[in-house]
Amino acid sequence: MHCNACELMIESELKDVPYVTFVDAKLATHSVEVRGHFGDIGDVEVAETLTKFIAKHGYSLSIEKQIKEKKWADFKIAVPIAIAFAVLFVVLQKMGIVNLVNANEVNYGTAFVIGIIASLSTCMAVVGGLLLSMSATFAKEGGRIKPQLLFHIGRLVSFFILGGVIGAIGSAFALNTSATFILGLVIGLVMLVMGLNLLDVFHFAKKLQPSLPKFLAKHAHGISRFNHSLTPLLVGIATFFLPCGFTQSMQIYTLTTGTFFTGGMTMLAFALGTLPVLALISFSSFSIQNNSKRGIFFKSAGLIVIMFALFNLINSLVIIGLIPPVFNF
Repeated sequence: MHCNACELMIESELKDVPYVTFVDAKLATHSVEVRGHFGDIGDVEVAETLTKFIAKHGYSLSIEKQIKEKKWADFKIAVPIAIAFAVLFVVLQKMGIVNLVNANEVNYGTAFVIGIIASLSTCMAVVGGLLLSMSATFAKEGGRIKPQLLFHIGRLVSFFILGGVIGAIGSAFALNTSATFILGLVIGLVMLVMGLNLLDVFHFAKKLQPSLPKFLAKHAHGISRFNHSLTPLLVGIATFFLPCGFTQSMQIYTLTTGTFFTGGMTMLAFALGTLPVLALISFSSFSIQNNSKRGIFFKSAGLIVIMFALFNLINSLVIIGLIPPVFNF
């Protein structure tokens, strides 16, 4: 498992198995406790049987602890890719073509880029799985295009409105310099943990990643089980509350924007970044999880996210006056 969303996805899939009565997935120990009526078959057969229900999401079960290969060799390609991204980032900043990060804030460009990375990361598996689950339900009745459109419309509109609400709430608190520094520090640390998780070599970081309480996420995920014409719209709205660390880090940042419009536009930019990949999932079997180069991609994405995290942490220290400005673009 890669993040808290994995717990939710595994539990959701296995609880649908008729003879399973209890499931409890734990990211910290990479284990799943399962109870049910399995007859006379042994533990190995149970694991093999249940694997069939979660294999489509890239998971498998075993009665013995698996030793995960860290694949350090992937960094030979991932590091140059991340460096190339950083160089391109600086060049575009110098040319004034884009303005992804400035000395005191994350803006729409940054939110869009983070959205792209989030949509391809393992943390978005739960949203993709939710989308596929809903699609399968409505495909049986011959509906394919309309439910997908409603889902994406609901997602984009809700991210703007709910992001705006968070921004407005932030303005009510009248965040001072110290509060802005603390929130910036939290955002940077959350993104740093997510970047380390994407590298998939420092497993201690998985225990540090924050998430919504599981019972709230389960209710949001449960909406996909309803079979109603407005369900896709509700599912799109519910994704705002699912346990994706990238979404949560942007929600925390949105508190610092102080206005409804800026907060809404920040979350909308993030949602637009996730749109291309989620649209591919909607109308195809696209999945980075099954790609042979997934290790290289995740390590490259992890290094880029760590770069954003360091930008944020350094800029937070600049805001409070602990260090002089480091970047002049």
